[in-house]
Amino acid sequence: MNAEDAVLVRLEGRALHLTLNRPRVLNALDHAMVRRLDEALAEAATDPAVSTVIIAGAGERGLCAGGDIRTLHDDARAGGRASLDFWRDEYRLNARIHRFGKPYVALMDGIVMGGGVGVSGHGSVRIVTERSRVAMPETGIGFVPDVGGTRLLALAPGELGTHLALTGTPVGAADAILCGLADHHVPSDRLPALVTALAGCVTPENVTRTVRAHAGEPAAGILGGRRAWIDRCYAAASVEEIIDRLGETGEPEAKETAEALLALSPTALKVTLEAVRRARRTASLEEALDQEYRVSARAFAHPDFVEGVRARIVDKDGDPRWSPHRLADVTTTDVEGFFAPLGAGELGLARR
Repeated sequence: MNAEDAVLVRLEGRALHLTLNRPRVLNALDHAMVRRLDEALAEAATDPAVSTVIIAGAGERGLCAGGDIRTLHDDARAGGRASLDFWRDEYRLNARIHRFGKPYVALMDGIVMGGGVGVSGHGSVRIVTERSRVAMPETGIGFVPDVGGTRLLALAPGELGTHLALTGTPVGAADAILCGLADHHVPSDRLPALVTALAGCVTPENVTRTVRAHAGEPAAGILGGRRAWIDRCYAAASVEEIIDRLGETGEPEAKETAEALLALSPTALKVTLEAVRRARRTASLEEALDQEYRVSARAFAHPDFVEGVRARIVDKDGDPRWSPHRLADVTTTDVEGFFAPLGAGELGLARR
């Protein structure tokens, strides 16, 4: 499938529609799709006929499940570099979405994970439905949250973002809004009417009023009721201490979380914790993306990424053999190496 078929671009009234069109793989992003999205947004930014951009996913399952993980896995196994070029352009696209001067409406219906968060979570109008499942699940495959996800999660209230970053837990509409990953809840059966109405919107104020007119209260979430133990446990200085605190709270959900964390890549967990905490101190999304690019380049070369994808997605045996397999064997020096500058290979968005 070529990029023109994988990303459908059409103008309806004043709204430019960008539809990710690979429903058989849950609209997973490849490099050609990223470039097409970037080109479409660059043109839309100066096109007087376009007042609003709407991004959505084809099919009934979701907006986007993330990047094309199998392709990235194969590239890593072969010792390739194509994935680094993909991430370079993907992170630039994430920054463009963040800076886009017109309303950018993301319909986050269904599954929105990884790269799907990257093409939606930085938009100015982020809409979830009762079917939304939003997550940054990278630690489950031995990787680290990227596409600006570390900054989004770092800015969530308390330690909710740290919890989501380490566990990769998907959240529904109410919790996505609570964590700052979305802005409005619109029931899925109202989306067609909303899209039709947006075609006639000329100003950002029109867009805001139109979205609010179609929005409604989501069903209650679960994170608010768990906030006390999440904030207390994830404020710990290390992953080991976080897990200890989770196991000692007396809360069944906390104990289950501790057990789940112990099954994940020790390296990915420690690097993710450091990445979120550093992202909290960054001055901009661009600075966070520069950091993520360094981390992604190192995680791509680490054996846990290939092993995690093998166990979770390729062979699906659910039994990854992490290297190292104990948290105690991942040193501070090991973690700091993921954040070291890349020299001439830097992404360099914060310098622009």
